[in-house]
Amino acid sequence: MTKTMFHSDLLQGQVALVTGGGSGIGLAISREFLLHGATVVIASRNAERLENAKKTLEEYGIVYTYALDIRKPESVEALATFIQETCGRLDHLVNNAGGQFPAAAADISPNGWLAVINTNLNGTWFVTQSIARHFFFKQEAGGTITNIIVNHYRGFPGMAHTGAARAGIDNLTKSLAIEWVSKNIRVNAVAPGIINSTGLENYPPEMVAQVAGTIPMKRLGTVDEVAQLVLFLSSSYAGYITGETVYIDGGSRLWGSMWQME
Repeated sequence: MTKTMFHSDLLQGQVALVTGGGSGIGLAISREFLLHGATVVIASRNAERLENAKKTLEEYGIVYTYALDIRKPESVEALATFIQETCGRLDHLVNNAGGQFPAAAADISPNGWLAVINTNLNGTWFVTQSIARHFFFKQEAGGTITNIIVNHYRGFPGMAHTGAARAGIDNLTKSLAIEWVSKNIRVNAVAPGIINSTGLENYPPEMVAQVAGTIPMKRLGTVDEVAQLVLFLSSSYAGYITGETVYIDGGSRLWGSMWQME
């Protein structure tokens, strides 16, 4: 775990929801929030993974778990009710849940396309709207929303489905930042490059092995680096930042590509 520049009570008394908080980047974000005083609710589809994550995180602070499918609005509404009954408030939303798989665009099936779009774009929207309505619209202090997307700066060849979904979230971030600014809601996005996390298990080992050479910094990012950026954007130190997408990719968006042209 990396050292932090923030004081330990930065988010004292506040509550955060991290979707996809049971593993990888989401787990690191949850830990970072706990280390700085927040109560954290982690949510995802995999109940067993959530309980394992809770056992890991409980040494840092108060953690609640909730299993749901973010693609189902009724499940998202039930999550909001659970948070209200359990915590009484919510100050920060981190939309981290999502999923994708590598595939040439010509090979993506209709079901594969819909699965990625429904999870990454529709699911993010359902959670965002529901949480804003239940909490942020009603609180004088508003709240923060941070959307975890991907490095789609120059498109996303090799994963067109997730590139399209995440670009939609990028635009949604900008739109909501303006529509909801009068309600003291700040909305930003974080676009990680290739991060050394459990998410890499979904990709062929030979693909992962050659990735570092395509990154200007010649290394993969860490989950803690992403988590501390999310912490900053959620804190009062970023109080004048909204509608931004911050890339954390070792310069990858500016040079090179993993996708081999034929």
